[in-house]
Amino acid sequence: MTKMIKLHPLAKLLLVATVALIESGIVLGQDGSTPNWNQWRGPTRDGLVPGSNWPTSLSQKNLTQLWRVELDSSYSGPIVSETMVFVTGTAEKKTEIVCALDRKTGKELWRIQWPGALSVPFFAASNGSWIRSTPAFDGENLFVGGMRDVLVSLNAQTGKEQWRVDFVEEFKSPLPAFGCVSSPLLDGDSLYVQAGASLVKLDKRTGKVIWRVLKDNGGMMGSAFSSPVLASLAGQWQLIVQTREKLVGVDPQSGDVLWEQKVPSFRGMNILTPVVFGDGIFTSSYQNKSWLFNISKSEGKFQVKEAWNNKAQGYMSTPVVIDGHAYLHLQNQRFTCINLTTGERTWTSTPYGKYSSLVAQKDLILALDQKGELLLLKANPKEFELLGQRKVSDEETWAHLAVCSDEIFIRELNALSVYVWKNSKAD
Repeated sequence: MTKMIKLHPLAKLLLVATVALIESGIVLGQDGSTPNWNQWRGPTRDGLVPGSNWPTSLSQKNLTQLWRVELDSSYSGPIVSETMVFVTGTAEKKTEIVCALDRKTGKELWRIQWPGALSVPFFAASNGSWIRSTPAFDGENLFVGGMRDVLVSLNAQTGKEQWRVDFVEEFKSPLPAFGCVSSPLLDGDSLYVQAGASLVKLDKRTGKVIWRVLKDNGGMMGSAFSSPVLASLAGQWQLIVQTREKLVGVDPQSGDVLWEQKVPSFRGMNILTPVVFGDGIFTSSYQNKSWLFNISKSEGKFQVKEAWNNKAQGYMSTPVVIDGHAYLHLQNQRFTCINLTTGERTWTSTPYGKYSSLVAQKDLILALDQKGELLLLKANPKEFELLGQRKVSDEETWAHLAVCSDEIFIRELNALSVYVWKNSKAD
């Protein structure tokens, strides 16, 4: 007789994440760490970093620069393999560039480019019209979203182009006003991206479109600003996407829409990536509110119910979730902590920059401020607790930071700098 083992929900989540990493070609170390940063928000796409304990200081002794190289302007986050770092850029407002750099030295290993620039609307022009989508990497291939709504597959060792999909040409969809913003999601042999004024599934080997759903006319803003995630909700594995107007659950195999929920938006600016909490989804939208929506299933049909809402107005930063609390950077430039069970905001900080990319390990949070400031926060639900602050760039730092083992990769507007972060002997 076989004995059934009941897994704790957290154990189930870790098991699913591990399987996803293996399918994506990411190999975990013996301590659970991974030397790779293979996609938007990291290996598990939630901003949570595995591995050995982080230091609790950003002092000169703990955080030292390994190398820095100047690059073309970009908002894309860096992608890191065991030996290389992949970065994108926009040159002279007309050409998109992808480079591979040696991880140890920053030396350029290969470079490829194509015509691919556009100008964003006037009210966003002050922040530049640079490439925005963060690539995805499966261990062999690099998948890059270009501003003119294209997705390009490159051989990661050589930079050779393997296939290209021009969504505007493929679907006769409008050119998105802000370009392709959504970062592609890898799952086995499949790629998912919000492009072509829709959600698209492609075969990663050939670029063939498998299905296309959630079509709209693009509107004044074009395709979605958010990026898709995969999770199990109400017992079913599904894609969770935030379009410019709603949250949606989609069957990844068939493309069938399982459920949808309207999310109030201002000019379609639902930007952050939705965050899964149990069978609920947290989101927040510009000039609106924050919400938690619970997903359930009864008699074969999904139901969506609002668990709570509060007045916290998210903007572009996606929160990290630690012990049932979301740590979020707001439109008003403050950090806040939200109890995801009750919806209570337990604290709100003083203002920092306009944007902050967040990653976390256990009860520590690294926040890269758009002003070039790196913050180290304690994940304390009772009060805002700043452990350290360090100026790491004189340029703006809109791209998402990456953390691999004891290295921090910071994409400045016109450079990439790499820091080694570890406890000093004096500590």
